[in-house]
Amino acid sequence: MRSWPSDGRLAWLRESPWLGRARVLGYCRTILLVAALAWCGWILAGKGLIDPMGRPVGPDFVSFWSASKLALGGEPAAAYDQATHRAVEREAVGGAEIPYYAWFYPPVFLLIILPLALLPYGWSLFAWLAVTGATYAAVMRNFVRIPGALGPILAFPAALLNAMYGQNGFLSVALLGGGMLLLRGRPVLAGVLLGAMIYKPHLALLIPVALLFGAEWLALATAAATALLLLAVSFAFFHAATFAAFLAQSDTARLALEQGLVSWTKMQSIFAAIRLLGGPIPLAYAAQVLAAAVATALVVVVWRRPADGDARAATLAAATLLVSPFLLDYDLVLLAIPLAWLAREGVEKGFMSWEKLLLALAWASPLLLVPFAEATRLQLAPLVCAGVLSLVLRRSRFRRLGLYHSIDVATKPG
Repeated sequence: MRSWPSDGRLAWLRESPWLGRARVLGYCRTILLVAALAWCGWILAGKGLIDPMGRPVGPDFVSFWSASKLALGGEPAAAYDQATHRAVEREAVGGAEIPYYAWFYPPVFLLIILPLALLPYGWSLFAWLAVTGATYAAVMRNFVRIPGALGPILAFPAALLNAMYGQNGFLSVALLGGGMLLLRGRPVLAGVLLGAMIYKPHLALLIPVALLFGAEWLALATAAATALLLLAVSFAFFHAATFAAFLAQSDTARLALEQGLVSWTKMQSIFAAIRLLGGPIPLAYAAQVLAAAVATALVVVVWRRPADGDARAATLAAATLLVSPFLLDYDLVLLAIPLAWLAREGVEKGFMSWEKLLLALAWASPLLLVPFAEATRLQLAPLVCAGVLSLVLRRSRFRRLGLYHSIDVATKPG
């Protein structure tokens, strides 16, 4: 039997010729089919709107629907009262005894999701995922611009997790990614989309930094005006009592983070990684602040240079995932933006050594991070996000310096 030289094995990994276009698309179609069948089977194995584990179908969405129900009923502040909110969550699924899904979002998001309870829970969940999912897919197709890319976009494990939870990751990608795509040609509309990210302020922290150091003055002014307008309209609709209730439950949100009321294995931040290992709260905060400072500095460096807009967007999205201590697995759908740009660059100019393999691992990682953390107490998500950011920075540097011709580039995929 002929042995395979060790350098051959290394080249097989380094260049990953087996990750060609046809194979990647085949894998993605298989993943989508398996996911669809598993989801349908899971629903059928439950009872109505309750899954086999006793949770609502699209479990996190029940929090959104119930907050909408209270706001439409003239009690928006009650969304921040756990007892009242819990009662409406049970009503949403026919009175079943279900776990409680907290509502920590600012009133701006309550304004965005206000129409949800106009439909029954099941149909509302379907409409929410259809609309936000379609906008996510449209934005990502404009980032990738590769024929057949819809399969990897929809099969991205973080996207599947977001759909399973009924969460808002698709909306985040649509706003942040859409804003980046429109920045050059339509800065006012870009600013509107980026300003709307105030609905999830901990994921919007780097947006003003990027626009400021990128000298995107019109977009920055429009984003600020949009954020202020959304706050004003929310205040007009829901009044001071709702904002007071939101601020009053901030201690509960902090305890959920610090004490693991939302499992640290589900959390994807550096803060959660240290707490999962038993590290003290001050150390976890210090590490998170350091990571946020480094990520901010990198965004400043990239956005100060004249650069390709998509490279800037990829840097901003990847860096955003390293800033906030409150980061859930479905938030990793934002990784779709840098992964899409890196994939397109590789297809057009050739993949650098190890790049295809690293991109494939990063793409698949959201499916494995929580189970791995539960088994080992090690949260690898910060390393994944930092790794993707480093790949973006490497690509951006070579693109800026025009050095593609001088590096070891693997064969373009077939």
